[in-house]
Formats: sequence, structure tokens, C-alpha cells
Amino acid sequence: MSAILNRWCCRIFILTFAVCLFPRLSLAAEGLDSGDTAWVIVSSTLVLMMTLPGLLLFYAGLVRSVNVISTSIHCYAIACLASVLWFAVGYSLAFGDGGQANAWIGGLEKAFLAGVGADALVGTIPESVFFTFQMTFMIITLGLIAGAYAERIKFAHVMLFSGLWGILVSSPVTHWIWGGGFLATRGVLDFAGGLVVHTTAGVSAIVIALMLGKRLRFPDKLTPPHNPILTVIGASLLWVGWSGFNAGSALAANGNAGLALVATLIAAAAASLVWMALEWCHSGKPSLIATATGTIAGLATVTPAAGYVAPAGGLVCGILGGILCYYATRFVLGRLLVDDSLDVFAVHGVGGILGTLLVAVLGAETFGGLGLENGIASQFISQATGVVAVVVWSVLATWLIVLLTRAMVGLRVSEKEEAEGLDFESHGERGYTS
Repeated sequence: MSAILNRWCCRIFILTFAVCLFPRLSLAAEGLDSGDTAWVIVSSTLVLMMTLPGLLLFYAGLVRSVNVISTSIHCYAIACLASVLWFAVGYSLAFGDGGQANAWIGGLEKAFLAGVGADALVGTIPESVFFTFQMTFMIITLGLIAGAYAERIKFAHVMLFSGLWGILVSSPVTHWIWGGGFLATRGVLDFAGGLVVHTTAGVSAIVIALMLGKRLRFPDKLTPPHNPILTVIGASLLWVGWSGFNAGSALAANGNAGLALVATLIAAAAASLVWMALEWCHSGKPSLIATATGTIAGLATVTPAAGYVAPAGGLVCGILGGILCYYATRFVLGRLLVDDSLDVFAVHGVGGILGTLLVAVLGAETFGGLGLENGIASQFISQATGVVAVVVWSVLATWLIVLLTRAMVGLRVSEKEEAEGLDFESHGERGYTS
């Protein structure tokens, strides 16, 4: 009896194993890899966490207590808008074919995910998963810009500007670099968004800050960040989420993702220490806000390089990013007197551009990188070309969009509304009741 029972148990086990294995073998034969798919799904969730709640909390803690609701709803509503926009036309404009216009913009054949079925693949992952991962990139890009106009902009303008900017700046630039556009054909490398995310957002942020004008209290009577704890919680979530942002951009659960993850974490840590030390030397005290800001600067700088450099390259990105972004912040606020409220340009714009250029050096095998198809000089020219093209388009398009949206819905709230805070005046709510 025991022998019979053992034979049946073996048969059941083999049958169960076969049932579980055969579908997997079938999918593998079609090119889908379940490990890669699972990793990119997790990465998509991590990148979404960067905006909700990471960026939301990071920004909310930096503003006056009477603007915490306003700043939070900017991030939250932008995430909703970007999701629908990406589904409707953004994804297709970024990754569609586009016919003869392919070098500049994709077509509309994938609008509303038309033709993207369950069996459609991008590499070894479902196209639906790729779509979702890239959607979270548009969300964070639009969200970053919100830091430039905090505490003084009309909410209607935020929504209208964000929608137009997503179509006219974010999607085309994504296509240029990641969708097979003209910068891709020129060999421009951007592993996870130094140009696509940080340069576009940072440059556009300083343009809208200039057109919007300074806050009433700028620069001498600005109120310090009302809740540094919220900010550091947000920065911590951003740091964790950036694991998906950079390592997920390998689009596979492989060694390249692992190296990108290490470079990312090292860069963030190094930049945090550098920024803290510089602020310590300048003010005499190590600041929590300064340390958290350094974290974001390091992450922005390593983003375009993460998958091309060795972990030591991540260390270099963090150190240089911490130094350059720190002094860029002081220069923009102290010398240029531009009220980029939450330092979007100095941290993300400068960091993204720096990291993009560093790819040409740190990505070379000579400096421990994973190797470049072109020599250092040739690759540097390609990277610089990408920077110039993205900066010029971001400036021009943002300027035109703000002119249009200002004429349609206005741009800035009244002085009374700004002085009393946007939370209750614009949204009928208060972040704190006592």
C-alpha cells in the first residue's frame, strides 16, 4: 500500500510540475521572460512611489505651512493628468513609429494603446508593462517642475501648462532619445533620464520661474521650510524609489541592473555627505534639509550614467554632482536672484546635464566603465549635442506654452492670496488646523 501511495504521489508531483512548467516554456519560446517582467513591474511601482508620496512630501515640507495643501495637490493632480495623457497620446508620440516624421515625433497608431494586446512584447517584457514603466517617468517629470512655481501660481495654469508641456516637450524628447529619434541615431546615451527627465524639467522650471516672477517675500524674508521631517521622509522615499528608476531602466533582471543599482546608491550617499559638508562649512551647522537635497542632486546626476559606469563612476557622479549642484543653487538664488522656489533647475537641470556629459568619460573602459561604441571625444560631442538640443527645445517650448496658457487662464494668484497662502484661498482646505 505504501509503495502504491508513493508511486501516485510521484505521478501527481510530475504532473503538477509539468502543468506549471509548460506554460512557462511556451512563454519563454515567445520571448517573454517572467523574471524581467516581474522586475519591471516592481520598478514601475517604485518610480510611481517617487512622486506619490515621495516628491509630494519632499516638496510639501519645503514650503510655508499655508501652502502645504497647494503644493501637495500639484503633485497629486499632475500624476493623475500625466497618467491619462500618457495613455491617450503621450506613449504613442514617444514610442510610435511616426512614418516620415520618425526622427522628431512618433505617430498616433498607439493612441489609447490601440493594437497593444496581451501578447505584444518590448524585448522580453509585455508592452503593457513597458508602457506603465514609461508612464511613471512622465509623471515624475511633470511633478518635478512643480517645485519651481510653488506658493504663487494659479492651479488652472498648473493643469493646463502640464498637459501641453507633456505633449510638446516630454513626449517628443523621449522619442528623440529612447524612441529611435534623431538623437538616438547620433549615439546620445541617456540610461534612465538625465536628459529626458531632469534636463527637460530643470530647464523648463527656470523658464517658468522667470516668467512667473518672484514670491512676495523673496529673497530677504522667505520663511524657512515649515516641516523638515516631511521633506526628509519624501527624500527617503525618492531614494528608495530611484532603485526602480535607474536599475529598472535596464528593462531586465540582470547584471546591468545590479551595477546600475550600486552606482545609484553610492552616488546618492556621496552627494549627501558632500552637500552636508559644504553647508556645514558655510553656515557652521550640518542641516537635515541640506543633506536631503544633496541626496537628490546625487541621484539626478547619476541617472543618465547609471547603466554605463562602474560603481566607482557612481561615486564620482555623486561627489561632482553634490559640489556643482550646491554652488548652482547658491548662484541661482544669490547672484541671479531667480526664484526657482525649490531649486529644480540647480538640482535636476544642472545634475542631469552634468551626468549626461560624464557618461562620455566614466562610461569608457579606460575609466572603469562598461565601454562605449565611440571614443571619449566622439561620445562627448554626441552627449553635448543632446544637451544643447534638449535645452533649446525645452526653453523655447516652455516659453511659448506659458505665453499661451497665461493668455487663457492667467498665471499668478493675487498678492492677497499669495500672502495668506494658497491652501484655503485656492483649495478651501488647511493642512493644519491649530
